[in-house]
Amino acid sequence: MSNTSNFRRAIREAKGQAIVGPNVIKNALPYVGGGLILTAVGTYAGLNVIQTRPEIFMTTFWVALVAQLVLFFVAQGIAAKGNNSTALPLLATYSLLSGYTLSGLVMLAIGTVGISSLGIAALGCGVTFIAARQIGSNLSDEDGMALTQTIRLGIIALLVVLVGQIIFSIFFGMGTNPLLEIAISGAGVFLFAGAAVVDFYILPRTYKDEQYLPAALSMYLTYINLFIFILRLMIALNRD
Repeated sequence: MSNTSNFRRAIREAKGQAIVGPNVIKNALPYVGGGLILTAVGTYAGLNVIQTRPEIFMTTFWVALVAQLVLFFVAQGIAAKGNNSTALPLLATYSLLSGYTLSGLVMLAIGTVGISSLGIAALGCGVTFIAARQIGSNLSDEDGMALTQTIRLGIIALLVVLVGQIIFSIFFGMGTNPLLEIAISGAGVFLFAGAAVVDFYILPRTYKDEQYLPAALSMYLTYINLFIFILRLMIALNRD
């Protein structure tokens, strides 16, 4: 959910601006793809730990999660300054850690829905990319800014709900109502599909062509979160 900060800065910088980076998304796509591949590698490593050393998984999970959050803010700041050579290995490490922290959810999805759930979620992200590219690239300034503000507020609200969900689970031992979990997951899918559309509108108005790494990070976060919420929705729909 870290890309709420990306939205705030993007809105501030893009408001009223013409396109400044017509090729920034094209330049960013190889790095988005590379990040997703590294995430898959990290997930595979996490699944191996769960299967072979389950007693250490939660400890390593929390270490990876904290390191992931620190790396996000450090790498984002460095990439925004255009220091791509320094930012790139940090973002690569961030992608690996993201995969590791996703492995628990992936294991749950495989156990609940089957390994086909991963293919369905990946296909959903791919279809969203194709549709978002067509829609987002053709938005008017008025519609683009309105959609950006709406999606930003929706993601902030979703983040608040998720934090509340975690607090109730940890401190009160309360699980999420199945219908509420379906609603939260469905809202997440909807919001991050909208964020994919926003990316194609706002990134060329925010970043120059040579600023492809922060643009890649924004797109990476969108599709990783979309993948997560598709998996969550399938798990919620298939639970007894």
